Amino acid sequence: MKFKLLVVLLIPFIGFCQKKSIDKLLDTYNTRSIPYISVQQLKMNTEAFAILDTRKKEEFDVSHLPGAVWVGEKTEDAFLDSLMNSKKPVVVYCSVGIRSEDFGEKLARKTGKTVNNLYGGIFAWKDAGFKIVDAKGKSTQKVHTFSKNWEDYLRTGIPVH
Repeated sequence: MKFKLLVVLLIPFIGFCQKKSIDKLLDTYNTRSIPYISVQQLKMNTEAFAILDTRKKEEFDVSHLPGAVWVGEKTEDAFLDSLMNSKKPVVVYCSVGIRSEDFGEKLARKTGKTVNNLYGGIFAWKDAGFKIVDAKGKSTQKVHTFSKNWEDYLRTGIPVH
């Protein structure tokens, strides 16, 4: 009887204590206008892609995917010209994949290149156990979460905001 009472009292807190789901977040905010690529797919063949970080500079400086190029949230013509000369398909990412979808749409329209959105962004990359690096190229556990509200979507690493 005491065990049943304890379970009944704890049930409302179980959902409260669970981390938020990136899947649900992306279903809510994204239209899938830019096809997703999984962190596992990208990790298996990182050299085959131009990897673009669409977050703010301070987020990129805390940590980013190895080999990623910071582009911010704007597509500049000089950068687009150099990207057009590359035969590599593009992968865009942000914290979880929302801002990068917006950037990917603009990039695909302007360049006609194949663009993929990293599903779950840097959070999913880190949570899969893959290496991230800081502004000096050194391995780090820190992940900029944009704001305190977003850190609930990161399961591993040290949140910074």
